[in-house]
Amino acid sequence: TVSRLLQQAKAQGILRISVSVPQGIYTDLEEEMVKRYRLRDAIVVDCGSETNERYIEREIGAAAAYYLESALRPNEIVGISSWSSTLLALVDAMHPIPRKGEVRVVQILGGVGSPSAEAHAGRLTSRLADLIGGSAVFLPAPGIVGSAEVMQAITADYYVREALTLFDNVTTALVGIGAIEPSRLLADSGNHFSASELNELRRQGAVGDVLLRFFDARGTPVISPLNQRVISMRFDQLRRIDRSMGVAGGARKFSAILGAIRGGWVNVLVTDYLTARRLIDASN
Repeated sequence: TVSRLLQQAKAQGILRISVSVPQGIYTDLEEEMVKRYRLRDAIVVDCGSETNERYIEREIGAAAAYYLESALRPNEIVGISSWSSTLLALVDAMHPIPRKGEVRVVQILGGVGSPSAEAHAGRLTSRLADLIGGSAVFLPAPGIVGSAEVMQAITADYYVREALTLFDNVTTALVGIGAIEPSRLLADSGNHFSASELNELRRQGAVGDVLLRFFDARGTPVISPLNQRVISMRFDQLRRIDRSMGVAGGARKFSAILGAIRGGWVNVLVTDYLTARRLIDASN
Protein backbone atom coordinates (compact mmCIF):
# COMPACT_ATOMS: atom_id res chain seq x y z
CA THR A 1 0.00 0.00 0.00
CA VAL A 2 2.80 2.41 0.91
CA SER A 3 4.62 1.65 -2.35
CA ARG A 4 1.45 2.25 -4.37
CA LEU A 5 0.78 5.57 -2.61
CA LEU A 6 4.37 6.71 -3.18
CA GLN A 7 4.12 5.87 -6.89
CA GLN A 8 0.84 7.80 -7.13
CA ALA A 9 2.32 10.80 -5.30
CA LYS A 10 5.33 10.76 -7.63
CA ALA A 11 3.10 10.60 -10.72
CA GLN A 12 1.07 13.58 -9.49
CA GLY A 13 4.15 15.67 -8.77
CA ILE A 14 3.62 15.64 -5.01
CA LEU A 15 6.76 13.60 -4.35
CA ARG A 16 10.22 14.24 -5.75
CA ILE A 17 13.27 12.07 -5.21
CA SER A 18 16.77 13.58 -5.08
CA VAL A 19 20.15 12.20 -4.13
CA SER A 20 22.46 14.24 -1.91
CA VAL A 21 26.08 13.40 -2.65
CA PRO A 22 28.08 13.11 0.60
CA GLN A 23 30.94 15.55 1.19
CA GLY A 24 34.22 14.27 -0.25
CA ILE A 25 32.55 12.39 -3.14
CA TYR A 26 33.40 13.83 -6.57
CA THR A 27 31.38 11.81 -9.06
CA ASP A 28 31.19 14.61 -11.65
CA LEU A 29 34.93 15.19 -11.51
CA GLU A 30 35.62 11.47 -11.86
CA GLU A 31 33.33 11.22 -14.88
CA GLU A 32 35.04 14.23 -16.47
CA MET A 33 38.43 12.60 -15.93
CA VAL A 34 37.23 9.40 -17.59
CA LYS A 35 35.85 11.33 -20.55
CA ARG A 36 38.82 13.63 -21.17
CA TYR A 37 41.57 11.07 -20.75
CA ARG A 38 39.66 7.98 -21.98
CA LEU A 39 40.15 6.21 -18.69
CA ARG A 40 38.34 3.09 -17.66
CA ASP A 41 37.74 4.50 -14.15
CA ALA A 42 38.84 7.41 -11.98
CA ILE A 43 38.67 7.69 -8.20
CA VAL A 44 39.17 11.11 -6.63
CA VAL A 45 39.87 11.54 -2.92
CA ASP A 46 39.70 14.71 -0.83
CA CYS A 47 43.15 15.00 0.80
CA GLY A 48 43.09 18.72 1.57
CA SER A 49 46.71 19.35 0.54
CA GLU A 50 49.00 18.77 -2.43
CA THR A 51 52.17 18.67 -0.35
CA ASN A 52 51.54 16.29 2.58
CA GLU A 53 52.69 13.18 0.74
CA ARG A 54 52.28 10.76 3.64
CA TYR A 55 48.65 11.77 4.14
CA ILE A 56 47.93 11.66 0.40
CA GLU A 57 49.46 8.18 0.16
CA ARG A 58 47.32 6.90 3.01
CA GLU A 59 44.06 8.36 1.72
CA ILE A 60 44.39 7.37 -1.93
CA GLY A 61 45.76 3.98 -0.87
CA ALA A 62 42.60 3.38 1.15
CA ALA A 63 40.40 4.44 -1.78
CA ALA A 64 42.32 2.17 -4.14
CA ALA A 65 41.89 -0.74 -1.71
CA TYR A 66 38.12 -0.26 -1.65
CA TYR A 67 38.03 -0.14 -5.46
CA LEU A 68 40.16 -3.24 -5.81
CA GLU A 69 38.06 -5.21 -3.31
CA SER A 70 35.00 -4.68 -5.50
CA ALA A 71 36.71 -4.94 -8.90
CA LEU A 72 38.64 -8.22 -8.64
CA ARG A 73 37.17 -11.13 -10.59
CA PRO A 74 37.72 -14.89 -10.32
CA ASN A 75 40.98 -16.40 -11.62
CA GLU A 76 42.75 -13.08 -12.12
CA ILE A 77 46.51 -12.67 -12.36
CA VAL A 78 47.33 -9.48 -10.47
CA GLY A 79 50.63 -7.73 -11.16
CA ILE A 80 52.01 -5.42 -8.50
CA SER A 81 55.00 -3.08 -8.47
CA SER A 82 57.64 -3.55 -5.80
CA TRP A 83 58.76 -0.13 -4.57
CA SER A 84 55.69 2.04 -3.94
CA SER A 85 54.70 3.58 -0.61
CA THR A 86 51.22 4.24 -1.99
CA LEU A 87 50.73 0.57 -2.86
CA LEU A 88 51.88 -0.29 0.65
CA ALA A 89 49.08 1.97 1.91
CA LEU A 90 46.67 0.15 -0.42
CA VAL A 91 47.61 -3.26 0.97
CA ASP A 92 47.49 -1.99 4.56
CA ALA A 93 43.95 -0.69 4.02
CA MET A 94 42.54 -3.78 2.28
CA HIS A 95 40.17 -6.21 3.94
CA PRO A 96 40.28 -9.95 3.23
CA ILE A 97 37.90 -10.87 0.43
CA PRO A 98 36.36 -14.24 -0.46
CA ARG A 99 38.59 -16.46 -2.56
CA LYS A 100 38.00 -15.87 -6.27
CA GLY A 101 39.24 -19.02 -7.93
CA GLU A 102 42.94 -19.56 -8.66
CA VAL A 103 44.10 -15.98 -8.23
CA ARG A 104 47.83 -15.24 -8.47
CA VAL A 105 49.79 -12.14 -7.49
CA VAL A 106 53.06 -11.55 -9.35
CA GLN A 107 55.75 -8.93 -8.88
CA ILE A 108 56.13 -6.97 -12.13
CA LEU A 109 59.22 -5.03 -11.05
CA GLY A 110 62.32 -6.68 -9.63
CA GLY A 111 61.92 -6.99 -5.87
CA VAL A 112 65.53 -7.49 -4.79
CA GLY A 113 67.25 -4.58 -3.09
CA SER A 114 68.78 -3.51 0.19
CA PRO A 115 67.65 -5.81 3.06
CA SER A 116 65.63 -3.14 4.88
CA ALA A 117 63.67 -2.07 1.80
CA GLU A 118 63.35 -5.55 0.30
CA ALA A 119 61.08 -6.54 3.18
CA HIS A 120 58.56 -3.97 1.93
CA ALA A 121 58.62 -5.40 -1.60
CA GLY A 122 58.01 -8.93 -0.35
CA ARG A 123 55.29 -7.75 2.00
CA LEU A 124 53.42 -6.04 -0.82
CA THR A 125 53.18 -9.23 -2.85
CA SER A 126 52.68 -11.79 -0.10
CA ARG A 127 50.21 -9.71 1.91
CA LEU A 128 48.06 -8.93 -1.13
CA ALA A 129 48.05 -12.62 -2.08
CA ASP A 130 46.90 -13.53 1.43
CA LEU A 131 44.14 -10.91 1.41
CA ILE A 132 42.63 -12.14 -1.86
CA GLY A 133 43.18 -15.83 -1.18
CA GLY A 134 45.74 -16.25 -3.93
CA SER A 135 49.31 -17.42 -4.41
CA ALA A 136 52.36 -15.15 -4.66
CA VAL A 137 54.93 -15.27 -7.46
CA PHE A 138 58.05 -13.26 -6.71
CA LEU A 139 60.49 -11.72 -9.17
CA PRO A 140 63.82 -12.53 -7.47
CA ALA A 141 65.91 -9.93 -9.28
CA PRO A 142 66.88 -6.27 -8.81
CA GLY A 143 64.80 -3.64 -10.56
CA ILE A 144 67.95 -2.17 -12.08
CA VAL A 145 71.16 -4.02 -12.92
CA GLY A 146 74.59 -2.82 -14.00
CA SER A 147 74.49 -3.71 -17.70
CA ALA A 148 72.46 -5.30 -20.46
CA GLU A 149 74.67 -8.38 -20.21
CA VAL A 150 73.91 -8.76 -16.51
CA MET A 151 70.19 -8.42 -17.24
CA GLN A 152 70.35 -11.21 -19.84
CA ALA A 153 72.13 -13.47 -17.37
CA ILE A 154 69.68 -12.79 -14.54
CA THR A 155 66.57 -13.17 -16.69
CA ALA A 156 67.78 -16.62 -17.77
CA ASP A 157 67.35 -17.86 -14.19
CA TYR A 158 64.51 -20.38 -13.79
CA TYR A 159 62.70 -18.54 -10.97
CA VAL A 160 63.03 -15.17 -12.68
CA ARG A 161 61.63 -16.67 -15.88
CA GLU A 162 58.69 -18.10 -13.91
CA ALA A 163 57.59 -14.58 -13.02
CA LEU A 164 58.43 -13.02 -16.40
CA THR A 165 56.34 -15.57 -18.31
CA LEU A 166 53.25 -14.47 -16.37
CA PHE A 167 53.54 -10.84 -17.49
CA ASP A 168 51.60 -11.42 -20.73
CA ASN A 169 48.74 -12.98 -18.75
CA VAL A 170 48.32 -10.27 -16.10
CA THR A 171 44.71 -9.04 -16.01
CA THR A 172 45.05 -6.31 -13.37
CA ALA A 173 48.21 -4.29 -12.73
CA LEU A 174 48.77 -2.13 -9.64
CA VAL A 175 51.47 0.48 -10.15
CA GLY A 176 52.78 3.64 -8.61
CA ILE A 177 53.66 6.61 -10.80
CA GLY A 178 57.08 8.04 -10.07
CA ALA A 179 58.58 11.47 -10.55
CA ILE A 180 62.13 11.73 -11.92
CA GLU A 181 63.60 11.97 -8.44
CA PRO A 182 63.18 8.56 -6.76
CA SER A 183 60.93 8.20 -3.75
CA ARG A 184 62.52 7.50 -0.38
CA LEU A 185 61.53 3.83 -0.53
CA LEU A 186 62.95 3.40 -4.02
CA ALA A 187 66.14 5.23 -3.09
CA ASP A 188 66.56 3.10 0.03
CA SER A 189 66.15 -0.05 -2.06
CA GLY A 190 69.09 0.84 -4.30
CA ASN A 191 66.93 0.43 -7.41
CA HIS A 192 67.45 3.88 -8.88
CA PHE A 193 69.64 5.51 -11.50
CA SER A 194 72.55 7.80 -10.69
CA ALA A 195 72.24 11.60 -10.66
CA SER A 196 74.00 11.85 -14.03
CA GLU A 197 71.71 9.23 -15.55
CA LEU A 198 68.63 11.05 -14.24
CA ASN A 199 69.94 14.30 -15.70
CA GLU A 200 70.31 12.57 -19.07
CA LEU A 201 66.70 11.37 -18.81
CA ARG A 202 65.60 14.94 -18.08
CA ARG A 203 67.56 16.17 -21.09
CA GLN A 204 65.57 13.71 -23.20
CA GLY A 205 62.32 15.14 -21.80
CA ALA A 206 61.45 12.49 -19.20
CA VAL A 207 58.95 13.61 -16.55
CA GLY A 208 58.20 10.34 -14.75
CA ASP A 209 58.09 6.58 -14.80
CA VAL A 210 55.92 3.54 -14.34
CA LEU A 211 57.83 0.39 -13.32
CA LEU A 212 61.10 2.33 -13.94
CA ARG A 213 60.09 2.80 -17.60
CA PHE A 214 60.33 6.53 -18.32
CA PHE A 215 58.11 8.74 -20.49
CA ASP A 216 57.86 12.41 -21.45
CA ALA A 217 55.09 14.97 -20.86
CA ARG A 218 53.04 13.58 -23.78
CA GLY A 219 53.37 10.05 -22.41
CA THR A 220 55.79 8.97 -25.14
CA PRO A 221 58.40 6.44 -23.95
CA VAL A 222 61.90 7.85 -23.57
CA ILE A 223 64.21 5.64 -25.61
CA SER A 224 67.42 5.11 -23.67
CA PRO A 225 70.08 2.41 -23.16
CA LEU A 226 68.95 2.49 -19.51
CA ASN A 227 65.88 0.47 -20.53
CA GLN A 228 68.16 -2.49 -21.19
CA ARG A 229 69.11 -2.53 -17.51
CA VAL A 230 65.56 -2.58 -16.08
CA ILE A 231 63.89 -5.84 -15.05
CA SER A 232 60.18 -5.09 -15.07
CA MET A 233 57.08 -5.37 -17.23
CA ARG A 234 57.58 -3.59 -20.57
CA PHE A 235 55.36 -0.77 -21.81
CA ASP A 236 53.88 -2.89 -24.60
CA GLN A 237 52.85 -5.53 -22.06
CA LEU A 238 51.40 -2.92 -19.69
CA ARG A 239 49.28 -1.35 -22.43
CA ARG A 240 47.62 -4.68 -23.23
CA ILE A 241 46.41 -5.26 -19.65
CA ASP A 242 42.68 -5.06 -19.15
CA ARG A 243 42.91 -2.98 -15.96
CA SER A 244 46.10 -1.04 -15.19
CA MET A 245 45.59 0.99 -12.03
CA GLY A 246 47.86 3.92 -11.20
CA VAL A 247 47.76 5.09 -7.59
CA ALA A 248 49.49 8.46 -7.15
CA GLY A 249 48.88 12.04 -6.12
CA GLY A 250 50.44 15.27 -4.89
CA ALA A 251 52.07 18.28 -6.51
CA ARG A 252 55.49 16.66 -6.86
CA LYS A 253 54.10 13.93 -9.09
CA PHE A 254 51.69 16.00 -11.19
CA SER A 255 53.74 16.02 -14.42
CA ALA A 256 54.38 12.29 -14.09
CA ILE A 257 50.70 11.51 -13.54
CA LEU A 258 49.70 13.66 -16.50
CA GLY A 259 52.24 11.92 -18.75
CA ALA A 260 51.14 8.47 -17.56
CA ILE A 261 47.47 9.00 -18.43
CA ARG A 262 48.26 10.82 -21.69
CA GLY A 263 50.36 7.84 -22.73
CA GLY A 264 47.70 5.33 -21.68
CA TRP A 265 50.11 3.55 -19.33
CA VAL A 266 47.33 3.40 -16.75
CA ASN A 267 43.61 3.23 -17.52
CA VAL A 268 42.40 3.56 -13.92
CA LEU A 269 43.65 6.48 -11.84
CA VAL A 270 43.28 6.93 -8.08
CA THR A 271 44.41 10.42 -7.07
CA ASP A 272 43.65 13.42 -4.87
CA TYR A 273 41.14 16.18 -5.58
CA LEU A 274 43.62 19.00 -6.22
CA THR A 275 45.62 16.87 -8.67
CA ALA A 276 42.41 15.84 -10.44
CA ARG A 277 41.38 19.50 -10.85
CA ARG A 278 44.80 20.34 -12.31
CA LEU A 279 44.52 17.39 -14.69
CA ILE A 280 41.16 18.67 -15.95
CA ASP A 281 42.66 22.13 -16.47
CA ALA A 282 45.60 20.60 -18.37
CA SER A 283 43.24 18.86 -20.77
CA ASN A 284 41.73 22.14 -22.02
